[in-house]
Amino acid sequence: MNNMITQLTTPTLDGSSVAEKRMELAAYFKNTWSTYESLFSLINHDDAYFLRPEPLRHPLVFYYGHTATFYINKLILGKYISQRVNSRLEAICAVGVDEMSWDDLNSEHYDWPSIDELRDYRETVYQLVLTLIETMDLSLPIKQNSLAWIILMGCEHERIHLETSSVIMRMLPLKWLTQNDAWLPCTVSAASEENSLINVTAQTVALGKKDNDKTFGWDNEYGRASIEVGKFKASKYLVSNQEFLKFVQVGGYQNSQFWCQEGQAWLTFTQAKMPKFWLNIDGQYFQRNLLNEVPLPLSWPVEVNCLEAKAFCQWRESFSDSYIRLPTEAEWYCLTDNVASEQKQLSDTPGNINLAYYASSCPVNYYQHGEFFDVIGNVWQWTESAIDGFSGFTVHPLYDDFSTPTFDGNHNLIKGGSWISTGNETLLSSRYAFRRHFFQHAGFRYIESDNSKVPNEKVNEFETDKNICQQLECYFGDSFLEYGDYGQKIADHILFLLTECGVGKKRLLNLGCSVGRIAFELSNTFEHIDAVDFSARTIQHGVRLQSGESVRYTKTIEGDICQYKEFTLEQVVKHANCQRILFSQGDGCNLKAHFQNYDVIFIQHSLENGYDPASLLRHVATRLNPRGIMIILSDHQYITEHTPREKWLSGLKVNGENLFSNDALAIHLSEKFSPVDRQEFHRVVASSARNYNVDLCQMSTWQLK
Repeated sequence: MNNMITQLTTPTLDGSSVAEKRMELAAYFKNTWSTYESLFSLINHDDAYFLRPEPLRHPLVFYYGHTATFYINKLILGKYISQRVNSRLEAICAVGVDEMSWDDLNSEHYDWPSIDELRDYRETVYQLVLTLIETMDLSLPIKQNSLAWIILMGCEHERIHLETSSVIMRMLPLKWLTQNDAWLPCTVSAASEENSLINVTAQTVALGKKDNDKTFGWDNEYGRASIEVGKFKASKYLVSNQEFLKFVQVGGYQNSQFWCQEGQAWLTFTQAKMPKFWLNIDGQYFQRNLLNEVPLPLSWPVEVNCLEAKAFCQWRESFSDSYIRLPTEAEWYCLTDNVASEQKQLSDTPGNINLAYYASSCPVNYYQHGEFFDVIGNVWQWTESAIDGFSGFTVHPLYDDFSTPTFDGNHNLIKGGSWISTGNETLLSSRYAFRRHFFQHAGFRYIESDNSKVPNEKVNEFETDKNICQQLECYFGDSFLEYGDYGQKIADHILFLLTECGVGKKRLLNLGCSVGRIAFELSNTFEHIDAVDFSARTIQHGVRLQSGESVRYTKTIEGDICQYKEFTLEQVVKHANCQRILFSQGDGCNLKAHFQNYDVIFIQHSLENGYDPASLLRHVATRLNPRGIMIILSDHQYITEHTPREKWLSGLKVNGENLFSNDALAIHLSEKFSPVDRQEFHRVVASSARNYNVDLCQMSTWQLK
């Protein structure tokens, strides 16, 4: 074992003594800070901080300052302090980068500070945070709205960057780094044992950190998910350098059939021929570690990005009778039976993790967990799973962009931790994800499955289209300006009209159904509802709610600041009979033949949003049953963006006279319909937390003669 800095485990949130917890928080903060300083002390010249060995990331000067500025920015945002330490630094070192493609980062416009300035800044922040810990109000258990939680957030954030910074250092030329006894690598390597597959039984896996969990967690860790996992086989060991070398030697990097489209694009850009940390010198392979280059350690785990790992699986599948792929997050959890639920509960570190043994990987057969090795530790393990929030996910208000930018299907989860993973990263519940071309201290194990080549996992992204988000908030969100629930009021009046007009309750056409709220409200009354909208992107949210899934959207608070919201149908409409609704994309002026025989046709804001409102009225009138009713809900505000001026139904002059909406409807409907009812309802659409558009919408009802 090396003389490495002993790592304290992430503190529990509960305890019996406030004084002892305060001491524990101070010790954890000091331990986190000193470990980060120790890593950066490996750099032997300040010039190295400004190099960019990884073109897709900021230079190390950013990361050295970033973790300190994080504390100040969050403390200011939470109003725990009122003055900044250094506004310029706290702006420059505030935001990292999640590269969108191979080459989209340009640091030329950054005016980086000197390293001496950053050293002084870090010392000031250190003393400030330590003073806060010693003097802040503290109650137990620690809650997410407390200053102690923000202190823990800062510690865990710095521990994340301890790892990511070490990856960048690993790309620096060795001349810029100096060996240190606290950062010694493993020195043992030999031929690797042959990998084999071990059976894993089918089981139900419960994922998600509970709200009352005793350790700090990032927002994406909380919530709940229950996943049925079929039987599969998993590799006993992580894929070693020796096992991956076969893929390299057979030309795996040159054979496009093993690479997905994204992988082929990455290969074209990088011209990669071997893993990032391998070197080929005069025909002999070497591996770059943090502080040295050594002959390729065959028994150590290979370290690759997700695209390389998936290509290897495709190659191995080419001579297998079954599907070979990466495990999903749930499948990885099936391997953890012999690992304590949280590593901090063990007296001995159960793997090459938490800086307990080496400043590098080590042989894949060193640390056994049941039948498998390295379920945790050594290197992170890529999964097939794109990160997503569990049901019940909510963002922390002081770090609302930690997870949500990654819920896009392009960031895959890594599980299990590496040799330098500490704090929250060592917990089984931790969830970190990176773009598939990203390099971390990450490798993989593979599974064999007879069921599916790629798991059917969906990513529930946040809706960001402003108009659709406003509709979701209008129909399912909070009530504004004391006008109450717009969608429910409309549905209640429709129910009243059914009795007043004595019409049937078999079939309803909800034309312009938007996100589906009114259809859900009426679904317990009608035997069948066709919910039709011109926009497929709008009705997809109704379909999600209908299938029991949650819907996520962003609500603008102020400027670029938004709130991330999520809800399920049962939280808003408790009596919905979803089986009675069929959502469809359709054009009200050209409905298909099967949209027929309706007792009620409800035209919901389709006139003012349609390209030919008069044609729409004529067309849908033919779909009504005898004595059926047509209900028209509209603000009667026509705009040329949606409706050509020559097609406006009202709000213009005809033969020199003003034509208003009520007269226009009578002109188009009175021959076949009798007017029954006219009501007005306030619709509130929120542009921001302080800006609302209030429409006085008219609902008019017409019954076939």
